[in-house]
Amino acid sequence: MHHLEVKDQYTSELIVEHTHTAAAFGSGDILVFSTPMMIGLMENAALKCAELKLDEGFSTVGTMVNIKHMAATPVGQCVKATAVLIEISDKKLVFEVSAYDEVEKIGEGTHERFIIQKEKFLARVQAKGSR
Repeated sequence: MHHLEVKDQYTSELIVEHTHTAAAFGSGDILVFSTPMMIGLMENAALKCAELKLDEGFSTVGTMVNIKHMAATPVGQCVKATAVLIEISDKKLVFEVSAYDEVEKIGEGTHERFIIQKEKFLARVQAKGSR
């Protein structure tokens, strides 16, 4: 199913654009990098970290985030989010996540994902949608 090991890690990055701001997202009214976008970038890093060592037909879904957003980032700066796998418990994966802009650390916390078999997972979701 997987070949993941504690301490596996991955870094995702993006340049902050207007569409990534709190004002554009609707989570605030200021033109700074939004908390939901930062969490999304952290989740992306964890997803990519897991995908590197999952067998074909498997993926992960996010189930929990516990994140602090500690500093604002203006449009135009690069943000990097790193996920480090700190715990593997059967299908549960726990990541330590952090994000930095070009000046400082802007966020940190933990993120939990579960390994799923894509076809089974999608079948359950489709069945739920046809009720």
